Amino acid sequence: MNLEAVRNFRFEPVTQSYTRRDTMLYALGLGFGSDPLDPAQLDFVYEANLKAVPSICCVLAHPGFWAKRPELGIDWLKLLHGEQHFEIHAPIPAEGTVRASYEIVSVADKGAGKGAILHLVKTLDDAVSGTKLATVRSVLFLRGDGGCGSFGNVPAEPTALPEQAPSQTEDIATLPQSALIYRLSGDYNPIHADPDAAARAGFDRPILHGLCTLGIATRAVLVSLAGGRTERLLSLSARFSRPVFPGETIRTEFLSVGGQIRFRSRVLERDVVVLDRGTAVLRD
Repeated sequence: MNLEAVRNFRFEPVTQSYTRRDTMLYALGLGFGSDPLDPAQLDFVYEANLKAVPSICCVLAHPGFWAKRPELGIDWLKLLHGEQHFEIHAPIPAEGTVRASYEIVSVADKGAGKGAILHLVKTLDDAVSGTKLATVRSVLFLRGDGGCGSFGNVPAEPTALPEQAPSQTEDIATLPQSALIYRLSGDYNPIHADPDAAARAGFDRPILHGLCTLGIATRAVLVSLAGGRTERLLSLSARFSRPVFPGETIRTEFLSVGGQIRFRSRVLERDVVVLDRGTAVLRD
């Protein structure tokens, strides 16, 4: 990795117009509508009272696969999405035009052979009114770029969850075709659709997008803790720990720790944690 090139890299702002159809398609990718008689689910997939799932802020105005740019020297084949955080400043409209600005704020070198951690921040605004909608932080693990140096102020890592029984759980089943639906929201990485590409990446079949798993955890928070009221969700973050295979059931386990809402998500069929160190903040 060319650390100076990464430090000095500047993104062009990204503007995206999206429709109510895009908002509904994103929600369908998270499994909303599994009970078509549930009014709370219909609010996310039917135009009559349409609401956007807050985690859509993670996929709107995507900058493309910038890490592949040759001048940065990033070993992009060994890049992993490590953590994701979003903070909602104003409700995401069900349709509209948004503008995103991106900045690489820090790189933490773990040492030669140990990789590096890169923090990317997106600020998402309404392109017409200028209203700030969301701040989104992506943490990328650059497995092949250790020993290249550091810069910036690295945020503290999320704290581990205590070993205690959850106070509440929410089970959400995915479909065998969930990744094929979710990819239509903008992430066309072939490991989520092409069995041959997935095999080359070390998986015996295509995997679900990590941001889809995060969206499903967002759905669990809305259903279990917020009464379906999107305006109550202020922020959510989690660490990606294992992949999900489409068709598996994701159980989100909630714990109350020091007055905070903490959570993890696990796949029931394999009893493995797929999201860890999660935190959600709700408005009263």
